[in-house]
Amino acid sequence: MLRRFGVICLLLAITISAFAWRVQNAPMKSVTASARVLHKPIDEMSGIVKSRRYSNVYWVHNDSGDSARIFAIREDGSVIIPPWLRNSYYAGEPQPGKKEYPGISVDMAYNNDWEDIAIDGDTLYLADTGNNGNARRDLGVYVLPEPNPEGVERARVLTWIPIAYPEQTAYPGSKWHFDCEAIFVRRGKLYFLTKHRVSGQIGAPETGTYLYRLDTQHTDRVNRLKRIDSARDLGGWVTGADLSPDGRTLAVLCHAPVASVWLFEANSGDRFLSGRARRLILRGAGQCEAVCFTDNNTLIVTNEDRDLFRLSVSEFGEVTK
Repeated sequence: MLRRFGVICLLLAITISAFAWRVQNAPMKSVTASARVLHKPIDEMSGIVKSRRYSNVYWVHNDSGDSARIFAIREDGSVIIPPWLRNSYYAGEPQPGKKEYPGISVDMAYNNDWEDIAIDGDTLYLADTGNNGNARRDLGVYVLPEPNPEGVERARVLTWIPIAYPEQTAYPGSKWHFDCEAIFVRRGKLYFLTKHRVSGQIGAPETGTYLYRLDTQHTDRVNRLKRIDSARDLGGWVTGADLSPDGRTLAVLCHAPVASVWLFEANSGDRFLSGRARRLILRGAGQCEAVCFTDNNTLIVTNEDRDLFRLSVSEFGEVTK
């Protein structure tokens, strides 16, 4: 019996080792920034998404601690300011007699811990789903019509969608698997990828993730997410996600202990994490926070230092999870 137990343990260790090796078996790229955002109020690009309506427009926002606002930037890192405000405000290097451009205010919203942004047509979704201490009971998503970045200085929230994880019954609870920094939209439904921690240790990452789907959008009561897939080890905790414009590829950004981007092929269902996967390991990217597609073949990754990195889908290599 003990011998059998020893053999089982040995086989399990080999399986885990092989699994870990396969996760790491992917191309590696030393990246250099293709652009940098110089505007100081954008101090932590926690989310980024490309506009479908306006050419060369990317919506970004800061993490917790900032006011409820969004910024429109170009791919070269420049910040878009409405024309009638350019005599009063600057973006980037200070200009005499002008104030820092504050971005577009999102009225009727509060930035508790905005972690990602997604788009569906011309509707923006702002995920106030950061849950570092695993104790929040007010998680949710703000919905707002996409503003014209050169036409307005304020935007109003259309609605607030409160959400909760069906598995979480205690706050903070024993499992710290109810933080989310990555959302995307597919066929009109919102999806959430969780960021896991060792229980009770905010700075200790676990490298698995759960994929949830939002099937209801009640505004007067909490919507329970539905867990539909999972990945045991992505090499780092999940900090961003985006779906390609053609809906065929899901990009998942990871950071700590290994920074990388995964590409999962969409299948007939929505169990993305269980299908064919490709991966690119990043070196020199800093603390990666957000990812978005510019087109079906190109991605942009951002970090906390305001850098933008361009990646080509052709650089990714297929891996076995």
